[in-house]
This record gives sequence, structure tokens and C-alpha cells, in this order.
Amino acid sequence: MYEERDLSHGQQMVECFKPFLRHLLSSGPSRKTLRSHRDNLWILGGEIISKLHEDPRLRKRPTDQIVLAVLDDQGGPLISHGGSEDQQRSFDSTCRKFFRFLKERNTGGQ
Repeated sequence: MYEERDLSHGQQMVECFKPFLRHLLSSGPSRKTLRSHRDNLWILGGEIISKLHEDPRLRKRPTDQIVLAVLDDQGGPLISHGGSEDQQRSFDSTCRKFFRFLKERNTGGQ
């Protein structure tokens, strides 16, 4: 279920995720790996929307800043719906890759 006010941030997140997904496609991983990363980005989007509900002040920040704020070189946020350790590990792997991609893109590869 979604709320109308989530649509804008959701669409902006998709735009933020697209370059990373294109990058992954060009690196040649298996379909299973691509699906896993796509699914993990879906989870990340849901976790970010949840954070927007917890702290409405975040809605005033640009979406790409919110995305970057929940990631770091250790991974992403804890999966709130009680995912397994394996699911969290996979999610963190995707989040680490995405974080490095965003950092590299924002610094021009330096």
C-alpha cells in the first residue's frame, strides 16, 4: 500500500537507481545476480519510504540526499520487516555496491 505523497519520492528514487542498474547490466553479471540487486533496491526504496513516514522533515530534502544518507560502506539500513540473515547480507552487499557507485559518480571517479 502506498500514499499519494510517497509517489514523488518513489519516482525520484527510481531515477536514482536507474544509472546503477545500467552500470550493473554493463558489467555482465548473471540474471540471478541482477534480479537480486533489483529486488534489494526495491527493499531499499521501501525502507526509505518508511523513514519518510517516521520523520516527515526528510520529505523536504532532495531524494538523492536521503538515499545517500541511509547507505555507507558497511551496507544499508536493517530490513524492518524481519528479513533473514542471508537476506540482510545480500541487501547490504547491494547497498555497499550502490554506495560506492554513488560516491564515485559524485566525485567524478576520484
